[in-house]
Amino acid sequence: MRDHRSEFSVERMAKMLGVSKSGYYAWLSRPESGREREHRRLDARVRAAFELHKARYGSTKIARYLTDNGYLCSRARVAKSMKRQGLRSIVAKKFRATTDSNHNLTPAPNLLDRNFDVDEPNTVWVSDITYLRSKAGWLYLTVFIDLFSRRIVGWSVTTSLRHEMVIQALTRAVNTRRPPPGLIIHSDRGIQYCCEAFRDKIAEYGFVQSMSRKGNCWDNAVAESLFRSLKTEWAYHIDLDGLEQAEPELFEYIEVFYNNQRLHATLDYVSPAAFERHKAA
Repeated sequence: MRDHRSEFSVERMAKMLGVSKSGYYAWLSRPESGREREHRRLDARVRAAFELHKARYGSTKIARYLTDNGYLCSRARVAKSMKRQGLRSIVAKKFRATTDSNHNLTPAPNLLDRNFDVDEPNTVWVSDITYLRSKAGWLYLTVFIDLFSRRIVGWSVTTSLRHEMVIQALTRAVNTRRPPPGLIIHSDRGIQYCCEAFRDKIAEYGFVQSMSRKGNCWDNAVAESLFRSLKTEWAYHIDLDGLEQAEPELFEYIEVFYNNQRLHATLDYVSPAAFERHKAA
């Protein structure tokens, strides 16, 4: 009743709820208990963290975020707080693959073999392509991820599935990270990765190519996981007009949130940037 006084009269609410006005006012004048005060403080912090991360975090990550920022609380307490406030993290939707492996080009061997744990940066990068819906038509996003920290080191969004977008994303990653020769580049068997132009670029940098087995998405599970997060945390909840809007929106999600803020379970709930800083120190 207290929360809705600006919308309805106390008399009307008391009548609807079957309570007396005098009882309500007596409750209102009572001092706040310690438990109620703690619930209010926790609820405020949980809501602030929930809104800060744009509804992308559930109770586990919010609890970790609050604890890391000096407010010790368990996942169970955060879950109860979210339930009290009607806060629900973004719900996952179905993933759709876009790989075109219907070609006669020879694939590279699977050097990675699902070994996703890497001890040094710029040792293994994985890459993949996904689609994004927009009012102007389909957009296609290519990413390169460093397995060491799960950081997105290069990306490109375009309006076509031509191989140039993969080369553009790789070039951006190389310019940012300056990896040494011998870096393994792992991908699926899509024509964009098997074509001569991409393989020439790989050879130019002195990198080594690796590819998943045919029709086996688990061989590139890290990229698949990234796209699931990107879709459920961002793409499904924004109406893109087209490429011009997608680029700055993706910059905010990838460079600001995903690389520098998002807590990754595989990194013991720190961001890729924080993980790299910690390891460097």
